[in-house]
Amino acid sequence: MTAPDLSALWLTLQLAGVVTLILMVIATPLALWLARTRSPARPVIEALTALPLVLPPTVLGFYLLLAFNPASGFGRFWLALTGETLTFSFAGLVIASVIYSLPFAVQPLQAGFAAQGRGVDETAASLGAGPVDRFFGVTLPLARRAYLTAAVLSFAHTLGEFGVVLMVGGNIPGKTRLISIAIYERVETLDYAAAHGLSAILLIFAFSVLLVLYIVNNRAAERALR
Repeated sequence: MTAPDLSALWLTLQLAGVVTLILMVIATPLALWLARTRSPARPVIEALTALPLVLPPTVLGFYLLLAFNPASGFGRFWLALTGETLTFSFAGLVIASVIYSLPFAVQPLQAGFAAQGRGVDETAASLGAGPVDRFFGVTLPLARRAYLTAAVLSFAHTLGEFGVVLMVGGNIPGKTRLISIAIYERVETLDYAAAHGLSAILLIFAFSVLLVLYIVNNRAAERALR
């Protein structure tokens, strides 16, 4: 593996780590609300949250590119705030990846919160526990498997992003060149041996983290049934 490829791999791991942390914070209140609300707006929010699952990445990337452009309101605000554009920047990759991977964090957490029901939370409330105590003392521990699933899926999905990050970040070495883009570049130049090596790394890693996830969840489920 060459130095540029190592740089792309390291940048990809950084992006996946940052995005996963942000998603755990953002997805928690959203998933909790979706799991417990009776609001008529719930199907609309669920559809918007799940939209990246069915929307072509290039379509999402195109609209994000327009939103991040300095000529747009948000892009202009970011430029005035930071002095840098969101397009073709690591910050732009982070925001785009958070949006694109959002359903991979929200849906497992929503399922985990919904499986708890409202009885445990209401019981804790009747014993005098406040909302914060109920969440950290009851809801969060019961949803630990859901958090593990959400974190692993978010991290792994971010590692493999291509269309969205290419549209928003381009291919700037050391700044926005990710491992998926490096693989595409190798294929374009007919360097199939290098492309195979990089692809194999992602394939083995993705399989390994999913295997560990399923083993951990299956053992936890078995213990719960005893």
